[in-house]
Order: sequence, then structure tokens, then C-alpha cells
Amino acid sequence: MPRLLAAVATLATALVLAGAALADHDRGAFPLEDRLQLLVQPRSVLAIDGQTGGQREEALELGERVLAQGADGRVAFALTDRRILAIAAGAGAFQEARFTRGEALAAPAALGDRVALFVTNRRVLGFDGGSGNLVETRLGPRERVSRTAIANSVAVATTTRRALGLSPFRGGFFEVSLGLGETEASLDASGEIATLATNQRILIFRAATGGWEERRLGLGN
Repeated sequence: MPRLLAAVATLATALVLAGAALADHDRGAFPLEDRLQLLVQPRSVLAIDGQTGGQREEALELGERVLAQGADGRVAFALTDRRILAIAAGAGAFQEARFTRGEALAAPAALGDRVALFVTNRRVLGFDGGSGNLVETRLGPRERVSRTAIANSVAVATTTRRALGLSPFRGGFFEVSLGLGETEASLDASGEIATLATNQRILIFRAATGGWEERRLGLGN
């Protein structure tokens, strides 16, 4: 009997660990199947949630036009001539960010299955599919976004002054400054990790922690 109980306990532990491992993989290592469908109606945008079985509708204003839309994994967006609308699976409503006078997208919207990134001539906006919130950071005078990269669970935008990492697990943008004379060589993202190589160092952003790590380049590199 003691041996049987020990075997049962061992099996239970193994099942718990296996479940935790699968949950961790689902967190960001692999793409998700689409859990949202977005339908543009004549007077509204409708999100059909495959996760909860619910529907969320956002009315369009008089004369408002939908210019682009997208859905991937847990997130979906609709871009109009007036605002950005974004929603996450399980969310109770669309989130919105209105364009200011003279503001416009500087690049096409980028979409991962837990994050979305929007770059305008004045702001960098991110949608965090974990909390279902739109977040933003203002660009300074003469600051422009030079590169972006997006993957399943991470998005990064770089300017001549800084790099901005977006995490769906920690929420919001996480920033690291770039030094004078520091120039970008490459920017890549996969899973929940992004790497930025400059002429001085390698910067690594981990969405799981919301932190930046750095590796200085030696004279031989």
C-alpha cells in the first residue's frame, strides 16, 4: 500500500508539472489560434469572442471610416480615420486611442497574437493582450521611430534615443536609452524575446520580466 500511494503521488506530481509546462508554453512560446473574429458593419465594428462566446460592438461615428483591420490570437484591431480600436479575448469592451489634429500612422499596424503596435508621427502606441489595455509613449522633438519588430508575445520600437519593449505579461512599455553615437545594426523578435544589436552592445528584452539586459561588445567584435 505505501508503494502504491507513493506511485500515485509521483504520478500526480508529474501531471501537475506537465500542466504547468503546457501553461508556460501557452503563455508565449507558441502562436495561439485566433480567438477573435472582427466584422466591420456599416455602422459598427463587431468582435466575436471564441474564448468566452460573447460579442462586443463599438459604434462608428457619423462619417467615420474603417481603413484597416486585423485579428491574431488574443488580439484584434480596427483602424479608422479618427482612432485606433483594439480588443482582447475575454475583454468587456473595445479600447480606443484618438488621433490628434495632424497625427497619422507613420507605418502599417503590426500585430502579434498577444500584442499590437501602432506608430504615428507623434506617438508609439501598444496594445497589451494580457490586460487588454492600450498604452502609449510620446515622441520627443525630432524623435522618430526607425525600426520595429513584433512576435507572438513581444513588440519593440527603436528611435535614435531609446528602445521601447512591449510585454503582454507585465503591461506597458519598458524603455532603455541609447547613447550618443550608438547606432542600430539589427532588430529581431521571436516568441517573447527581442534583441537589438548596436555598434556598442547587444540589448535583450524579455517580455516575461519586462526587463532589458545588455551585453557590451569587446574590441574584437
